[in-house]
Amino acid sequence: MKNPIVYLDSSTIVKRYIEEAGSEVARDVYNSALAGNLTLSFSAWNIGEVLGVLDRYRRRAWLDDESYVAARMMFIGETIRLLKLGALILVPIRVRLLAEAWRLLEKYHIYQADALQVVSAKYVKANKMYTGDRSLHNVALAEGLQSVILK
Repeated sequence: MKNPIVYLDSSTIVKRYIEEAGSEVARDVYNSALAGNLTLSFSAWNIGEVLGVLDRYRRRAWLDDESYVAARMMFIGETIRLLKLGALILVPIRVRLLAEAWRLLEKYHIYQADALQVVSAKYVKANKMYTGDRSLHNVALAEGLQSVILK
């Protein structure tokens, strides 16, 4: 039987590496993927967003340099490991997906990045989507995805 696919937005990925509300759920989801019980998915777009959030946390002194480097290396290393294990589907940024995202951003008045999350989750036929963003959660539900909000 094929593993269920769980799509993660950037806020959920960050919760894996930075302790904040929802981190326990993010850890459990990652550990399930590492144990072979589910397949994670996120867009290649998310890699830049996560790195940007970590950098912003460091610039605002919410992370010291050592914690920033550790979180960054853990994120990159774990992403590579999950890809090698076949436990991560990394959704490429394609013009077709961007065009579908443009429709959603106009329909729901959301950011391009958020629209791309919904489109990417649908593209991989995700069984569930995790997000820390209430408006993204609502759009995902409206678009027929089973979305879980982390708070």
